[in-house]
Amino acid sequence: MVVSVAKTELEGILPLIARGKVRDIYEVDPETLLFVATDRISAYDVIMENTVPDKGILLTKLSEFWFQFLSKDIRNHLFPIPQDKTIFDFLPAELSQEKYKSQLEGRSLLVHKFKLIPLEVIVRGYITGSAWKEYSKAGTVHSLPQPQGLRESQEFPQPIFTPSTKAEQGEHDENISPEKAAELVGQDIADRVEKLAITLYDKSKEYAKTKGIVIADTKFEFGIDEKTNEIILVDEVLTPDSSRFWNGAHYVVGKSQESYDKQFLRNWLTANKLNGVEGVKMPQDIVKQTRAKYVEAYETLTGTKYK
Repeated sequence: MVVSVAKTELEGILPLIARGKVRDIYEVDPETLLFVATDRISAYDVIMENTVPDKGILLTKLSEFWFQFLSKDIRNHLFPIPQDKTIFDFLPAELSQEKYKSQLEGRSLLVHKFKLIPLEVIVRGYITGSAWKEYSKAGTVHSLPQPQGLRESQEFPQPIFTPSTKAEQGEHDENISPEKAAELVGQDIADRVEKLAITLYDKSKEYAKTKGIVIADTKFEFGIDEKTNEIILVDEVLTPDSSRFWNGAHYVVGKSQESYDKQFLRNWLTANKLNGVEGVKMPQDIVKQTRAKYVEAYETLTGTKYK
């Protein structure tokens, strides 16, 4: 039987720092955090009442894949675990008890703590979603003028950096211009983040194309090593929660695309006039189909069969 984790309960063995939409974050020591990806799923900034089994494990495995894939291009926040050890060798011994281990195994990352850069760093390679809506009305995306004549789902001539603010839980991220981002974090950091994010997106997009997946856009988060001034890749990377993945075989310009991400859930919510409504429980067929999309994305991108 699949055990789904909606919320971790470590009973004070480690202090809980935060519960996000998906992750529960604990402090291991002053310099190290434990990120636990639960099976919670959110859409339109609302967490669903029920879970998608295995989702947290799939997110974790996919993030680990991308952190490794991009490791020559940017430092990341992963705590290195030797091959003959497991994450539990670096956690309090009590967490190896089955009642805790079953909540953590396969869905946890041990990470170094860094000062966060307070931006959602969004890179768009294709025009879709809110970007398409804005362009259709004004010819702009995040207030940036775009070429005339673009069609829905078309690839931009060059990927564009469209940041947003990092909102507290329950609040909405606010789309901002690159100029506003520079006001928030300083011009030097904003310029470095933009250049890095586009480089990481381009490399990942080209790899995904070889696997038959179009990465339409993605959201990165970065920290900064205050000792070295290096920018660090943090949080999750290129998962169905932080990206739009399309099926390359069915990609056609001029319409919305078949998706491997939460768009499937969003479409169901919209069709049932439930977008943004609290307390929604997904029907089992939506849960199963959403889980299948996450499994397919993981297997297709990594070339690894999920259990």
